[in-house]
Amino acid sequence: MFKPLKVLCLASLVLSDSSFAQRSYPPEIPDAKRVTYKEVGDVKLDLWIFQPDGWTAADRRPAVIFFFGGGWKSGSPAQFTEQCKKLAARGMVAMTADYRVRGRHQTLANVCVEDARDAMRWARNHAGELGIDPDRLAAGGGSAGGHVAACLGVIAPEGEESVSSRADALVLFNPACVLAPIDGLNPSGKDRSAEMRERMGVNPVALSPAHHIDESDPPAALFHGTQDPTVLFVTAEIFTRKMKEAGVRCELFAYEGEKHGFFNFGRGGNEMFEATTRDMEAFLTSLGWLE
Repeated sequence: MFKPLKVLCLASLVLSDSSFAQRSYPPEIPDAKRVTYKEVGDVKLDLWIFQPDGWTAADRRPAVIFFFGGGWKSGSPAQFTEQCKKLAARGMVAMTADYRVRGRHQTLANVCVEDARDAMRWARNHAGELGIDPDRLAAGGGSAGGHVAACLGVIAPEGEESVSSRADALVLFNPACVLAPIDGLNPSGKDRSAEMRERMGVNPVALSPAHHIDESDPPAALFHGTQDPTVLFVTAEIFTRKMKEAGVRCELFAYEGEKHGFFNFGRGGNEMFEATTRDMEAFLTSLGWLE
């Protein structure tokens, strides 16, 4: 029986894109199994689960949890519905997660990451019911959701974990992965430390994935437009370089001339949705997670 995690209620860089950040909430995702993974006061946080044909609870399939974008303040789990369907059709268990955001819950980015960790822990705790391999659980997401997913791969949680929240692979779509100056470089060209601290809820370095990379990190793939004005392409280059310097596999898929949110289903005739999905599937296939 699926059981949500219950916790005490907490009070509560605009990374948004009109193609997904303003989608209706709560989402309607009729093709998925909906379960509550966490309750915070009267707030219920859900996962929508897409199961492959032939799925049984006895399976040990690879799995992924996607986290939506919207600047840590808005957005919808429906954003990654179509990517989930594609991966389920290839044999994975694919999930898209809700998490608290500022516009709905008066929370900051540190709480977004906290919720994402609980989603990962919940999935591992219920691996036997989900039919998944707890050692092949990826995190994915776009923009702010890409940041949240990246944190699960490269930033160690505070304190000991009885069940790990660490991702075993990362699939990141124009992720916000450099949130403070690094190695003497300031990609934004501006001092945004006060602004980012206010959005993060902590020192931005503490939640800046590129600042925490080491040799223990999981393999990652980044999908980024070269003309992204919101999350600069150079930040993806920095993250990729730092991963490779640590000896970690990291592939950067660059899409010439594309801007923020270019990968979303329903945008531009779906050409870039299809291209990024193919590249994501190729990456997961190379890990042995897809046939």
